[in-house]
Amino acid sequence: MALILALDQGTSSSRSIVFDEHGHILASAQLETRQHYPHPGWVEHDPMELWTSQRDTAHAALVQLRTQGRDLSEVYAVGITNQRETTVLWRRDTGQPVGPAIVWQDRRTEAQCARWREQGLADLIRAKTGLVIDPYFSGSKLQWLLDHIDGARAAAQRGELAFGTVDSWLLWNLTGGTVHATDVSNASRTMLFNIHTQDWDDELLGLMDIPREVLPKVHPSSHVYGAAQPGIWGSGDFLAGLGALPIGGMAGDQQAALFGQAGFTAGMAKNTYGTGCFMLMHTGAQTQPSANGLLSTVAAQLPGQRAYALEGSVFIGGAVVQWLRDGLRVVRTASEVQGLAESVPDSGGVMFVPAFTGLGAPYWDSEARGAIVGLTRGSTVAHIARAALESIAFQSAALLQAMSRDAVASGCCALRELRVDGGACVNDLLMQFQADLLGIPVVRPQVVETTALGASYLAGLSTGVYADTEVIGRQWRAERTFEPQLSRDEAEARMAHWEHAVRQASAR
Repeated sequence: MALILALDQGTSSSRSIVFDEHGHILASAQLETRQHYPHPGWVEHDPMELWTSQRDTAHAALVQLRTQGRDLSEVYAVGITNQRETTVLWRRDTGQPVGPAIVWQDRRTEAQCARWREQGLADLIRAKTGLVIDPYFSGSKLQWLLDHIDGARAAAQRGELAFGTVDSWLLWNLTGGTVHATDVSNASRTMLFNIHTQDWDDELLGLMDIPREVLPKVHPSSHVYGAAQPGIWGSGDFLAGLGALPIGGMAGDQQAALFGQAGFTAGMAKNTYGTGCFMLMHTGAQTQPSANGLLSTVAAQLPGQRAYALEGSVFIGGAVVQWLRDGLRVVRTASEVQGLAESVPDSGGVMFVPAFTGLGAPYWDSEARGAIVGLTRGSTVAHIARAALESIAFQSAALLQAMSRDAVASGCCALRELRVDGGACVNDLLMQFQADLLGIPVVRPQVVETTALGASYLAGLSTGVYADTEVIGRQWRAERTFEPQLSRDEAEARMAHWEHAVRQASAR
């Protein structure tokens, strides 16, 4: 039986999961990674920690596999999925980063983005990239690194530096510095990539003063990029028999999750509940412009095929639970939040808008800040915990409403269900509240690690493990469906209450 090693490098952790060809998890390992906040609004990673933590979890997963009595020669390929937009710049000769990785949540380039908006570039950039001008995307982060690291711009122009999102950084290290590449889904999140021509855009590179020499090659998501060096995972008898593995698939985490949810055709939608929340709806082989604050983006692609999606991004999803743990210190572990929230019947009128780094789609307000409103003398920490959980569902509901309006305007049928994944989707209270707000079933699959699963499927397709996507689609199974229980009038009243709280968080 062919096994596939999926590397899933996320915002708060690195994971490695070994899947069999039926999509079952055989082994897994995870390590938390640190974020650094050197100034207000700045969010950074140590690129070397991203790489070494990913390597070490892969080693641990492979050792688990061997202790189960598996022959490591069964491991057939590697797939990579990653936090998108996070920007790494390194030297080609040494492979050493020239500065920190600037995380997708980082807001340091807002002033530059504001200048581009004032120059009237918003329509041009949206037409070419499907994106709004925002610090979220990689282009302004790369420009900042080139401008603020001594000698970086000149070195980049000489071809001495390499830029990449985290997928490119992992690929470079896995192949011993022999492959500098990315896939179309990650490239589409840079604000430098034309999603219609599917190539780096010279006009945008000129506007942002980015030398083409620093950019990776772009390939389909399902593609053999190169081979992981045999000794890259570590040494020892436990890893005997493991040869050079083809790296057969790469995709940004949200596109990989849509693929892992068998979202291959127009009209299928998923929401991933991770550090942030990310909702994607497949729009087929054509881009679908949004009139409701969403992004047009590239879905995971097979060779010779175009695939696009509408996307909405919530910057703070599960991270609000981390804030309750690490900021307010009201719980010791994230798992305690559900019990605390369930100890009260509702939020008692408390609304929590977790705009710690601004608001993403459909609001796109980078100046908004977090707010807890509706407090009374009767409010308790349990009410705040419940409001924090509910804020994840409120933000996602606003996204789906915008997505539904775009779908109707384009002549597409209304969405009939939402498939969900990510760490927070195991929270039954949150999923039921999500279904109540949306008024459609929320469906949780048997395998909720759909981001890593999507990466494994992409790798399996390019290396011959799977004949086509129909084979993969037949493997998808639902674990539980949450049916709406709230009346539509009550759901609309609660959404109106949420929108009022958003206006308060955005007030200046």
